[in-house]
Amino acid sequence: MFKGADIDSLKKQALQLRREILETLEGAGSGHPGGSLSAVEVFLSLYGVVMNHRPADPKWEGRDRFIVSKGHVTPVVYVTLAHFGYFPKEELKTFRKFGSRLQGHVTQKTPGVEFNTGSLGHGLSYAHGVAMAAKLKKADFKVYCIMGDGEIQEGSVWEAAMTAAHYKLDNICAIVDYNKVQENGLISDIKGLEPLADKWKSFGWNTLEVDGNDFGQLLKAFENFKNTKYRPTVIIANTLKGKGVPFMELKSAWHGKAPNKEQLADALKVLY
Repeated sequence: MFKGADIDSLKKQALQLRREILETLEGAGSGHPGGSLSAVEVFLSLYGVVMNHRPADPKWEGRDRFIVSKGHVTPVVYVTLAHFGYFPKEELKTFRKFGSRLQGHVTQKTPGVEFNTGSLGHGLSYAHGVAMAAKLKKADFKVYCIMGDGEIQEGSVWEAAMTAAHYKLDNICAIVDYNKVQENGLISDIKGLEPLADKWKSFGWNTLEVDGNDFGQLLKAFENFKNTKYRPTVIIANTLKGKGVPFMELKSAWHGKAPNKEQLADALKVLY
């Protein structure tokens, strides 16, 4: 595992970020809590331990790139970026407000954001283009791309998967936030993905399955990625939709619904 990683500190930060996600959503009156809460450990692992990045210099050429393909989970994106100093936390109060840099889908207007989203299914294609450019430039930065499980029902994802394997892009790591729930219900009811690991393996990827809400397992997987040569890596992160808030967990209704003040208060009681 990465030397010096403080798991206990990361767990405390995860609780803090979950509180801030919900407070940001309640302030805006809209947004996506479920998929934001499920991905907190992935974001904290990357920004807190794994990636080379400079919040004071977001466009530093040597930075690792993190492509957020499931771009509607802006609450976890913005709260994480503010937590690491890309912009003041006070700005979180402007989430989804007219004229704010913090809109409902990520855009490059926000410091630290690498990729504009709207329609899903395109992040992995962009990520492997960035990874190919790094190879051509002989640059040693890594490219990470997080996707939703509903998102990978789209064919464009698998075209990108085939391309990355063909070009042996060992500098790219895809992460599937496999929380089993999409906008309108369970993944298994709408368009099942299983056997998901076998699909990625058949496309030539170094395929790792972990508990995506467990820092230890995530960090071991990211270390495996950094030690893998001549193949792209995918981490299938088995997570819990709405993680940490019992009345939100595994509920598709919380895919795109902000808590009201009473619900926020109930949620915050269990996040300490």
